[in-house]
Amino acid sequence: MLDALDKSLLKTVAELEGLPKGAYNIRKNGKLLSRQVSANIDIETNAEGTGIVVTIKPGTKNESVHIPVILSQAGLYDVVYNSFIIGEDADVTIVAGCGIHCGSSQAEGHAGIHDFQVGKRAKVTYVEKHFATGEGTGRRSLNPTTRVFLDEGAQAQMELTQMGGVDEADRLNEATLGPDSVLLITERVLTDGDQTAVSKNNITLKGASSRVNLISRSVMRGRSRQIFYATLDAQNKCFGHIECDAIIMDEGSNETMPALKAQHPDAELTHEASIGKIANDQLTKLMSLGLTYDQAVNRIIQGFLK
Repeated sequence: MLDALDKSLLKTVAELEGLPKGAYNIRKNGKLLSRQVSANIDIETNAEGTGIVVTIKPGTKNESVHIPVILSQAGLYDVVYNSFIIGEDADVTIVAGCGIHCGSSQAEGHAGIHDFQVGKRAKVTYVEKHFATGEGTGRRSLNPTTRVFLDEGAQAQMELTQMGGVDEADRLNEATLGPDSVLLITERVLTDGDQTAVSKNNITLKGASSRVNLISRSVMRGRSRQIFYATLDAQNKCFGHIECDAIIMDEGSNETMPALKAQHPDAELTHEASIGKIANDQLTKLMSLGLTYDQAVNRIIQGFLK
């Protein structure tokens, strides 16, 4: 069912050595490859046939669901619409991600539009990795959209990583936070060559005592370019923070545009941003330990993106 290329991509984007235990839905070249449900996690094709609906029973604990996508078909741009309904008091992990292998001059791409409804006091950890590889010259694009609604007391932790090889990325994250809810987004993006990546984040803190922490880590090599937009809209007593750090190498460029909108007298919003290059003393220290220049650079970049 899984060939060597499939297995390599799945291991990279979802840390899978084969088919996982528990619930999963694996999509290959725009079609369902394999699916399994569990007693507490149901997966079904949506009514339009354009994606899946993942329903997690209230009170579900310590379970995970894997929903990776892999592409290797020349000329395919795959679009999928997925909905996640996390029941009250559940605590689950969702592992997504997309791996592209390009072997021709034709473009390949994927757009995952994900909608999360997180019930009262529920907690979800969402891990998404994007990666592209292959000897082909076709343009590789990944354009995810993630929309999150957190009910009262709900929590969501989102780990969003672009690992390399993606020529063009246009990400949109939107979230609405209910009372006492918590959202943590950590985004890590590596670009090289002539690659571009745009990340747009619109977070509405609607409920009293809601909290959000948005962290961005960016590395630009070659002539690549990244743009990061982030808007926190505080409509109640709440706390929000944006933290953006970028490393520029070679002829790379970066634009970081955080925006804070306080519409309540008890809203607390902060942001900090830094853009710079790798410090020479870091390189010197690592090279004194026996690493080559390239090895030292890669070690620093990997540590920064962790």
